[in-house]
Amino acid sequence: MFQPLLPTIRRLHFYAGLLIAPFLLVATISGGLYALAPTAESVVYRHLLHVDGKRPFVDVNKQVAAVRDYRPGSAVTAVDAAAEPGDTTRVYLADDTVGESERRTVFVDPTTTTVLGDSVTFGSNGALPMRSWIDGLHRNLHLGEPGRLYSELAASWLWIVALGGLALWVDRFRSRRRNTGASWWRLGTVDRGGTRRSRTLNWHGAVGVWLVVGLVFLSATGLTWSKYAGANIGEMRHALNWERPSLPESAPVHHHGDSMAGPMAHPGQTDFDRALAVAREHGLTGRVEIAAPSAASDSITVSQTRVPWRYSIDTIAIDPSTMRVTAHVPFSRWSLPAKLAEWGIQLHMGILFGWVSALALLALAVLLTTVIVRGYLMWWRRGPGPRPGRGPGRGSWRSTFASAGWRARSWFIAAAVATALVGYFVPLFGIPLLAFLVVDAVIGRFQRPPSDEDYPRAKARSTSSVASQPMHLSVTDLP
Repeated sequence: MFQPLLPTIRRLHFYAGLLIAPFLLVATISGGLYALAPTAESVVYRHLLHVDGKRPFVDVNKQVAAVRDYRPGSAVTAVDAAAEPGDTTRVYLADDTVGESERRTVFVDPTTTTVLGDSVTFGSNGALPMRSWIDGLHRNLHLGEPGRLYSELAASWLWIVALGGLALWVDRFRSRRRNTGASWWRLGTVDRGGTRRSRTLNWHGAVGVWLVVGLVFLSATGLTWSKYAGANIGEMRHALNWERPSLPESAPVHHHGDSMAGPMAHPGQTDFDRALAVAREHGLTGRVEIAAPSAASDSITVSQTRVPWRYSIDTIAIDPSTMRVTAHVPFSRWSLPAKLAEWGIQLHMGILFGWVSALALLALAVLLTTVIVRGYLMWWRRGPGPRPGRGPGRGSWRSTFASAGWRARSWFIAAAVATALVGYFVPLFGIPLLAFLVVDAVIGRFQRPPSDEDYPRAKARSTSSVASQPMHLSVTDLP
């Protein structure tokens, strides 16, 4: 049914892959490194993250008191108490010298109250400096807000390139089936026969089939963190009530995720042990973060943290004077879109299934790198002599539209409308696409049509393909 659109998809896939691939390559490599970061962090910062787990835990209040002796005058904003033998407790301190979304974190041995050291951690997951550096590379190339354009551009085009490539590969395989009778299950297998370029194309297409679902998922979840498309997604989620629910206004709290809480107004008054006990009574298991009140009218908030194999996050508010729960937001009360968004974020970060999801992300990064590199090899080997080849011919969609029936024209119109809508909500897809169309049209006004002499190598390959591989006569053999 997409047959009338294939010439346009082919040209868009070719140039998008050619121009956007460098951004995708950087995002892919840095994303693969981030998948390995938690494991590497556990080794590099072992002296802060792990202790002898054979002794019982000391009261949390005593651990906090040890931190106050270690950093006199510092206000405690939150405590992430150790939950399993071998874990350390994290005590977060108010510190005006740290950057946005960063916290001064002191690590404590929960069995002895010995302070193991302190460091700056980033985000709600408490990433230590090494993982934080890799995250910054993946997110904005350490260029601040301007650098976020690179990752948004990559996320905006990744799903387009992936789905366009899938459509071209399916069409090419359909031609192969007509000529060879190959089974559909071979759609995702690599054919190692034929010329060098044919083998490269087979790897590029077959491996791409296996990656499509993962690439579309990473693109969609990555856009939620972006600057422009992310803002549009946020407005849509707010309008449709798809956001993560917050505690009621009657139980004022400060957010202790990526936007850090301010200093506690009355240090020493928060009973972290009693707050932890109340949280356990209300079903908050595993690691939890206990946020101290920042003002006398605020509540103590306890929220489950993002850790591997945890699929729900419950939050409660506690009156610090009576230690009674004043609000409870269980994960079961989240809307389905909010739950899916939470799971998507954790899966994108390699947290949801622990080392399993991290290993899957690493494999995805490695395979996508090979697909991108082989895409460039196809482009280069397509050209005459030592030069890269030209892209698919322009104007094909106009001629196809002019000769098409009403059904095919309806596909063109529907695709144009859908593209315009997506381009509006995802500006770093829409603006580059519009720029490409304008530049392409201008170049087309002055460029002579290509002749057979421009493609001696392609012509020779096509001639040999007639005798040896009829399936390669399909125009979808173009990258």
